[in-house]
Amino acid sequence: MINVAIIGAGAISPAHVKGYLEFSDKCRIVAISDIYQEKADKLVYEYNLEAITVKDYKELLNRRDIDLISVCTPPYTHAQIAIDFLNAGKHVLVEKPMASSLEECDAMNAAAQGSGKTLSVVAQNRFLNPMMKLKNILEQDLIGPIVHVQVDSYWWRGHCYYDLWWRGTWEKEGGGPTLNHAVHHIDIFQWMNGMPSEITAVMSNTSHDNAEVEDISIAIGRYNSGCLAQITSSVVHHGQEQQLIFQGKNARISSPWKLKASKSKENGFPVEDTQLEEEIQSAYDALPDIPYEGHPGQIHNVLTAIDTNSEVLIDGNEGRKTLELITAIYESASFGKTVKLPLNEESPFYTREGLLKHSVKFYEKTKVIENFGTSSITL
Repeated sequence: MINVAIIGAGAISPAHVKGYLEFSDKCRIVAISDIYQEKADKLVYEYNLEAITVKDYKELLNRRDIDLISVCTPPYTHAQIAIDFLNAGKHVLVEKPMASSLEECDAMNAAAQGSGKTLSVVAQNRFLNPMMKLKNILEQDLIGPIVHVQVDSYWWRGHCYYDLWWRGTWEKEGGGPTLNHAVHHIDIFQWMNGMPSEITAVMSNTSHDNAEVEDISIAIGRYNSGCLAQITSSVVHHGQEQQLIFQGKNARISSPWKLKASKSKENGFPVEDTQLEEEIQSAYDALPDIPYEGHPGQIHNVLTAIDTNSEVLIDGNEGRKTLELITAIYESASFGKTVKLPLNEESPFYTREGLLKHSVKFYEKTKVIENFGTSSITL
C-alpha cells in the first residue's frame, strides 16, 4: 500500500484526492498540508478521509508512513517542496508548471536522480483518449512530414481573477496564461512534435490592468526541417475554444478530432483524397481506449511506476522541456528578439532572479485578496 500526502488544499487538490481514491487498493491518503489548515481540514471532511492535517509541510518530511507526495501549491513553491521531499526519500508528483525557472527544474531533477525516487510532473491531458490516439496516428506517419502546427490555448478569465494574492505577479505566479493555462497545450505540442530550434514571440496585457503579467502571447516556433508552429496562449478569448492542428504534407489531423486529406489535380489545385482519409480514420478507430483518463490516468501511471520500479510517462526531464519552451517565449517577447533553443545557464531567463529582472511588467498589482469563495474552477 502506497501512503500519500497532499501538499496544498486549493482548487486543484480535489482532482488529486479523487484520483487517488479511484485506486484505494493501491494507495491511501494519510496527510494533507496547507498554510490555511482549515482548508486541509475541509478537504478531509468533504472526502471522508482518514488523514491528519498540518499547516507546515515540513512536519511530514520525516514521516516513515508517507511514500508519495502530491504538490498542489502555487508554482513559485514547487521546487523547494519537491526537493525537500525527494531528499527525504519520498516520490513526488508535482502540479504544472513544474517550477518557476529552469534552474529550479534542474535542481529538482538533480534531487530526483540523487535520491533514486520518482519525480513526475502533472500533464493530465496526455492521459486523454483523443490525445493518446492523435499521438499514435502521428507516429504512424500516415499524414506525412509535419509542415505546420497550430496551438490555440484559448481561455477567458474575468478581471477579478488576478485579485487572488499569488496570481498576476512574476514573483508569485511566474507568468500569465503562457505558463499557467497553455502549459498543457504546450506540453502536448512538444510531446507530439518535438522541440523547435528557435522561438519568436510577442505578448501583451489587453484586459487585466490588475496584473503584471501578460494575458495573451503569440509565438512562432521554427524547426530545422522548415516546419513552423504558431502558439497562442490567452485568457481573453470568449468561448474558450481550444485545439491542436497538425498539417502534414498528405493530410491534416487535429484535436478535437478532424481529418482532411488532399491530393493534387493536374493544375495543382486540391481534390479530396478520400482513400487516405478512410485509411487514417480506420487506423484511428482501431485504437483502443486507455483505462483511466486525466488525473486518474497520470496517478495510475505514477503508482504503477512505483510498484514496478519502472519509468513514468512524464518525468522531470519532460516537465523541463515544457517550461523551456515557455521560458523561450517569455525571453523572446521581453527582449523583442528570436531565441535559439535549447536554453541553458547562459539564458538571462534561466534563473528566477533573471525572470523577475527582465520580464515586462504591464501593470502594477494593487488589489489583493487571500481567498475566493467556493466557486469551482475550469479544468
